[in-house]
Amino acid sequence: MNKEQEEILASNDPHSVYWYAQYTLGKRWPEAEAIISKDPSCAYCYAKDIIEGRWPEAEKTISKNPEYAYQYADDVIKGRWPEAEKTISKNPEYAYFYARDVIKGRWPEAEKTISKNPKYACWYAFRIIKGRWRKAEETICIDPRWACEYAEDVIKGRWPEAEKTISKDPKSAYSYIEDVIKGQRSVILELEHLDDTHLCKFSTVRLYVSKIDWADQANDFPIPKRLRVALKKLVTK
Repeated sequence: MNKEQEEILASNDPHSVYWYAQYTLGKRWPEAEAIISKDPSCAYCYAKDIIEGRWPEAEKTISKNPEYAYQYADDVIKGRWPEAEKTISKNPEYAYFYARDVIKGRWPEAEKTISKNPKYACWYAFRIIKGRWRKAEETICIDPRWACEYAEDVIKGRWPEAEKTISKDPKSAYSYIEDVIKGQRSVILELEHLDDTHLCKFSTVRLYVSKIDWADQANDFPIPKRLRVALKKLVTK
């Protein structure tokens, strides 16, 4: 062992030691493994990139971190890792990824956790259940973006229970009108529900306005005066 290696080991820093093993030595460094094994990210990378296989001595450390436990199962074990599942199941993000990439199907033991997160509950319903997940809808319904995506990708139609929430976010409201409700008449009806304050805050309202045929609306489906005035003001800004 040379002086440089002694200094790196003396630092007792898992990241510095791992990087030296990976990018300078390019092989296992037995004298440093006790240090590397103390950090879940470094231990995972060491097993994946240097050992290129399981590293039993570090698995206890890795198994306590949901992110690296999931990655270790997916990239190193290439299958389920029962000893780490309790840890992974407590994190909605990595529980979802574990179900998708490792189990490749539903994971009942983690569904309670996943159902509490609007984003991953929406993805779990869309990509894993491949249908409505009513137990999670109360959670999804409180987030405009994911409620909109759930309506479009999972329900594939309007979701009345979530529309009040969706209408509060300009981008989500626009996407919902454009991709879920569809149609010019619906655009006008939905905009009519917004007060002047919300209309003025809509950074995307010009996209709505561009879809309105003002002449056609004169007789067939007249735009309410308050809404017409508000929209025209925005167009001229």
